[in-house]
Amino acid sequence: MKSRDFIHQLDHPRLEAAIRAAEEKTSGEIRVVVHHRVIDDAVSFAQAEFLRLGMQQTRERNAVLLLVAPASQSFAIIGDEGVHGKCGPAFWTELAAAMESSFRAADYTGALLQGIARAGALLAEHFPRRPDDIDELPDQVIER
Repeated sequence: MKSRDFIHQLDHPRLEAAIRAAEEKTSGEIRVVVHHRVIDDAVSFAQAEFLRLGMQQTRERNAVLLLVAPASQSFAIIGDEGVHGKCGPAFWTELAAAMESSFRAADYTGALLQGIARAGALLAEHFPRRPDDIDELPDQVIER
């Protein structure tokens, strides 16, 4: 995926609407970060970004980060300990494979929409929205 193509094709309003829609059904939180510099290890970078954004501070430790680095042609999905305890590694492998297929087809927004929807469904299943739930993290796509 070329960074320039990625930037021009990414539909922020649709992604942010998808995050809001997914979070209406869960107490979980979803964030999307697009990092435009080349990075060596997407997973390590995403783990650091997860902490930098304070995503580990959600009440139920149920946040998910989708990080994309188009210049490196890589992406990573990070879930907090509450999410890992509920879903296991098979879910992340399947989710990454589905997103990778859409990325390879240059459907960048579609890949992220798919990731948001699947993460949201998992979160809704294991962390349903509660009456006292608040939106703990912003829904905006972050570009760095």
